[in-house]
Amino acid sequence: MTAYYDSIAEQYKKSKQLPFRLHIEAYTYFNLLGNLLEKSLLDLACGEGFYTRQFKLQGAAKVIGVEISEKMIELARQEEVREAQNIEYILGDVLELGKIGSFDLVVASYLLNYAQTREQLLKMCQNIFINLKPGGRFVTMNNNASQPPTSYLATEKYGFIKSIDSLLQEGTPIKYTISANEQKFSFNNYYLSTETYEWAFRSVGFKEIRWQKPIVSPEGVEEFGEQFWQDFIDCMPIIGIECLK
Repeated sequence: MTAYYDSIAEQYKKSKQLPFRLHIEAYTYFNLLGNLLEKSLLDLACGEGFYTRQFKLQGAAKVIGVEISEKMIELARQEEVREAQNIEYILGDVLELGKIGSFDLVVASYLLNYAQTREQLLKMCQNIFINLKPGGRFVTMNNNASQPPTSYLATEKYGFIKSIDSLLQEGTPIKYTISANEQKFSFNNYYLSTETYEWAFRSVGFKEIRWQKPIVSPEGVEEFGEQFWQDFIDCMPIIGIECLK
């Protein structure tokens, strides 16, 4: 997986400019995060640092990014050299992370959906939990396990679709195909049920779990119209999750 993400790092970076990522993904994410002023923050699966940099711009005092792909980390560090924000980037696998600090927030965009088994998901959640201060929060954007496969093609106009080769069961690969700047690239997430997610969060000790439906920014409605976004809102391909320690 690491080598594959190295090969699509540039394309993945460009896909962050798709309108749904700005007007739904980012808007929903920051709505869950709330005020970041003076917060310490650990960004897991940070990619090339797209959100990591925004956290610092929104006033976070300390930000560390962790990413498994060498190429993604290289892109993130290039941005740090170009415009220093005092962000530390660590090359590492969340499954093997252990405790590296004590943070107000641990965050991730599309991390947990790479867990292929209950055991991997539990290990990820354990490493998230131990890096949080008491009362700290884990906030993530994730593939929505509850989306019916019959609606997987309904998101094509937003620049991506999903597909599966077999019935959904624990561990089934879900293929994402993204179209950005007339280029297509694909990668796999893995299906684990919402009940499995709830089990993993509770098992490691999270006290409260909140699921957030995607919401459209006012700017997105103004630019594209409410009707344009309706298919996305109806099928909910992504979901926000907030867990309190």
